[in-house]
Amino acid sequence: MKIFDRIVKKEPINKGYSGDKKYYIETDDDRKLLLRVSDIAEFDRRKTEYEMTRKVADLEIPMSVPVEFGNCEEGVYTLHSWIEGKDVKIDGVVLLNYPKEEQYMFGLKAGKILRKIHSITTTGSNDNYKVATLIHNYLNCGLRFEGDEYILAYIENNRHLLQNRPHCFLHGDYHPGNMMIENGELIIIDFNRCSFGDPWEDFNCIEWDAELSPHFATGQIRGYFNGEPPLEFFKLLAFYISCNALKNIHGAAIGLYDLETMMNQVKDVLCWYDNMQNSVPTWYLKEIKL
Repeated sequence: MKIFDRIVKKEPINKGYSGDKKYYIETDDDRKLLLRVSDIAEFDRRKTEYEMTRKVADLEIPMSVPVEFGNCEEGVYTLHSWIEGKDVKIDGVVLLNYPKEEQYMFGLKAGKILRKIHSITTTGSNDNYKVATLIHNYLNCGLRFEGDEYILAYIENNRHLLQNRPHCFLHGDYHPGNMMIENGELIIIDFNRCSFGDPWEDFNCIEWDAELSPHFATGQIRGYFNGEPPLEFFKLLAFYISCNALKNIHGAAIGLYDLETMMNQVKDVLCWYDNMQNSVPTWYLKEIKL
């Protein structure tokens, strides 16, 4: 008998930005789980996500573990283990309740976990990050931001960094909004934007970490590299963050994201990188040592 057919209690969870429906559920044998339901058109993508996250779980990564996948009346569903902890980012309160040293330690853990996720390698091309499409979408979305010439120039001048990069499984949305703390341990959730590509692309959301806690963001990088990263990483990080900035403004233009939030973030990016003149962002805390 499928676990799905044993559900006796279902409560909606109204948070997150995906179009999926999410529920806290209990079964007749007292199991507590997360139910995620997607449109049936998402079947192939959700099946791949389920299969790949099962592989991630096999690495003994602290995460919301996928336990069942299938079709239902509402579409396609996935059941995950339920995490009793608190979101790392609830207006920043949970993480910021910890001393800066502990924020850094949580960042170290996040970086080490991400390195493990990236151990699932694949074959494929990074497709030059679909740069032309990103630029085209931005330039034709009807919105521009002050200083976009610096970001556009940085992208054009650094496409060569994508050559001969490795290819692996990516979380796809790796930031504190998709992490929880349970009994003092960091737990990774929400792989619903997972993909395949350059492992360093998975740092393209680190601006959210940096805005919340530079200590956490610095720790994540140090944990991933087990020390100081190479300069090549920072150059490519700036490239991916630049691409993300264009994508987010385009997303705001079509109603996917809050425009004010994305415009403010672009201002932060230009400030961190001194209008893209410096490769290492100002929030990176070089003085902190492992």
